[in-house]
Amino acid sequence: MAVRHLLSLLDLSREEILAVLGRAREMKRGPGVHQSKILDGKVIGLLFEKSSTRTRVSFEVGAFDLGAHTVFLTPAVSQVGRGEPIKDTARVLSRYVDAIVLRTGSQTNLEEYAQWSTVPVINALSDLLHPCQILADLLTILERRGTLDGLEAAYVGDGNNVAHSWIFACARLGFRFRIATPEGYDPAEEVLSRIDADARSRLTLTRDPVEAVRGAHAISTDVWVSMGQEAEREERLRALRPYQLDARLVSHGAPDTLVLHCLPAHRGEEITEDVLEGPHSVVFDEAENRLHVQKALLEFLLAEPEWKHSISTPHQE
Repeated sequence: MAVRHLLSLLDLSREEILAVLGRAREMKRGPGVHQSKILDGKVIGLLFEKSSTRTRVSFEVGAFDLGAHTVFLTPAVSQVGRGEPIKDTARVLSRYVDAIVLRTGSQTNLEEYAQWSTVPVINALSDLLHPCQILADLLTILERRGTLDGLEAAYVGDGNNVAHSWIFACARLGFRFRIATPEGYDPAEEVLSRIDADARSRLTLTRDPVEAVRGAHAISTDVWVSMGQEAEREERLRALRPYQLDARLVSHGAPDTLVLHCLPAHRGEEITEDVLEGPHSVVFDEAENRLHVQKALLEFLLAEPEWKHSISTPHQE
């Protein structure tokens, strides 16, 4: 059987996403359920080219809960940083570990690791996509609403990796998604080209943040200046200022709208303090849920739990 990777949410079918979310909810209920040690004896390689708090800790704790060990590597302490080819690193690591969790600045590098790896490669963040984050967001919404049926979700700000993974979630799960970005910060065409006509009909791209969030059940944003974009800081702040998620903008959402942010947040830039700490905010539940969805994902990719066998495989767009 071909090895399964998670490079984007399109690597999972609708049924697989819902099953992973359902399993994550079970795992969250308590140690009697989630500390099954189903990955006892497994080793997870964490190869991080970018700094991290939530991603690293949630994967390390999640692996421990499931009985696995982790090995943490950065370019500074490995031969990757001295120019060893990716294809060599991937083939060597595949003989040492049972999965590679990669946090990288390049989707191209991620895909090359997957091409040469004989164990699952999981995208823990790339410049193009952030699938694990959106699984956590969906779990948070599911907990609060009880269902993802009829969901209307919105995103305001930079059309970045978080926005891209929301677009793929919309394509897979069938909800409506509206995204507001300034000119020059649109989602990448390589992402839009991978979704079908039905998904395009449920996706709205607009310059107007009020139009995007009007009636939305969930509103998401992200930092305006990501790692590696520091030289563009002032230009980005000027362009994105009208897209700040503040109380006025949130008021156009549904009365019980949920405010999401993957963290870390820059208070006073993409989101205001009163919104981040306000009654609509679920950002810390969202952060916790990184742990639970990643545990369910590790179990799905590395074990044969009973819940996995009746799920259909994905159809790639």
